[in-house]
Amino acid sequence: MTHVTFVLRYEEVRVTTVADTLVLDSVRTFVSTDKRLLIGGEWVAAASGRTFPTYDPATGERITEVAHGDATDIDRAVAAARRAFEGPWSRFTPSQRQSLLWKVGDALLARAEEFGQLESIDNGKSAAIAQAVDVVWSANVFHYYAGWATKIEGRTITPSVPWLPGSEWHAYTLREPVGVCGQIVPWNFPLLMATWKIAPALATGNTVVLKPAEQTPLTALLLGEIFCELGFPAGVVNIVTGFGDAGAALAAHDDVDKIAFTGSTEVGKKIVGAARGNLKKVSLELGGKSPNIVFADADLESAIAGSANAWLFNHGQCCVAGTRLFVEDSIFEEFTQGVAEFASQVKVGPGLDPTSQLGPLVSQEQLDRVTGYLDQGRADGARALTGGRRIGDTGYYVEPTVLVDVRDDMSVVREEIFGPVVAALPFSAADGPVADANNSEFGLAAGIWTRDISRAHRLAKQLKAGSVWINSYNAFDAAIPFGGYKQSGWGRELGEAALDLYTQTKAINVQL
Repeated sequence: MTHVTFVLRYEEVRVTTVADTLVLDSVRTFVSTDKRLLIGGEWVAAASGRTFPTYDPATGERITEVAHGDATDIDRAVAAARRAFEGPWSRFTPSQRQSLLWKVGDALLARAEEFGQLESIDNGKSAAIAQAVDVVWSANVFHYYAGWATKIEGRTITPSVPWLPGSEWHAYTLREPVGVCGQIVPWNFPLLMATWKIAPALATGNTVVLKPAEQTPLTALLLGEIFCELGFPAGVVNIVTGFGDAGAALAAHDDVDKIAFTGSTEVGKKIVGAARGNLKKVSLELGGKSPNIVFADADLESAIAGSANAWLFNHGQCCVAGTRLFVEDSIFEEFTQGVAEFASQVKVGPGLDPTSQLGPLVSQEQLDRVTGYLDQGRADGARALTGGRRIGDTGYYVEPTVLVDVRDDMSVVREEIFGPVVAALPFSAADGPVADANNSEFGLAAGIWTRDISRAHRLAKQLKAGSVWINSYNAFDAAIPFGGYKQSGWGRELGEAALDLYTQTKAINVQL
């Protein structure tokens, strides 16, 4: 079979802005005023008085001004969080925390369209998808951890103290909150990543200082309004918007007991260095370059759609994106043609357009990064079956791109691009895909497509990845732990496992 190059044909992009009639009045009202920091239950200006703009990725236009927090504001927020932790929040019973967290989930559902539109305006993603996925899932996470608030339990132990024969003991453990938690979240899922961190932290009795990504601060600030409206004690949740210096100050702060970070591996290593001053607890959810493996016996129709969505979801700006597509050689050309055809038919446009399936990248910086990788891939000999370039000159749009004729030493194969780009590589049934799939510094996720369930289970055990999906991709659930191997991070978010990130165990032993 000879490869066919699929040409993407886009309708003229209709510019959809905050002033568009599609946008809710509440969203227009929210962005019509400059946004402040949430510190100690009050909305306050940055200590320096500075602000910075946030931009609409669909148009490149300014949305609003946001307070430019720095180390001074981090100090203020940490002090407020400490007062709340040692004061009123410590007196809330587990059932009271449960009730409040459940109400946060309910409030998110009640305002789902508002949050979805705001996420779209700030991040570029489809408002419809943001509402149906990001917001609904965020509500589900708060509901899930609300249930855990009343189930944080210790255990009893029957000790034997060999050097005191005949003695009797009563020993037990307590699981206690860590304290003040600094949380730094990325721009690709702004609301959802904040939720993944805030919900388990509050369920276990901690207080929080959240630092959103500077590119996408708005839904975190709207979430802050919900915490204030529902009556959380002042200082339980604090939100400091700003740039990397604010995040660095939070990670290094000696009165922060735990730091949680989601973002690039490069910055994650800096977080570790900053945290060493007081040896605070650290959890990291970092980069990925995930393998997605398709065998010849797979249900090809399902595998084509699933494998395309594995790297198109969220415009490819997803840490688990299946951007290394390994396909058994006997079906390689047929399958990659199918994926390219699927990608070529995706509707690209502004997130506020309800017909859009793929929105813009988040920023000019990210656009330059992704197109730079595409240029390098072509220079290295890669060939695009479809896509490969920027779309237009308004907004930050990139064509969905399927690359073939790639080698495992190319940057498009080895490095995280964070855009709608996949590199496809063949493998032989005799050699198998395991060695090549594991040949990465990352180990966040993987996908397997096959009808041979025994092979699927064997391969899942061999892959060095924190999440493995079989005959699916991006199949998340609030109860299933998530995290990475190797340089994809430390610790596990979601599920019961996340409770370990925000609690510490105290052992008590009593001689009777």
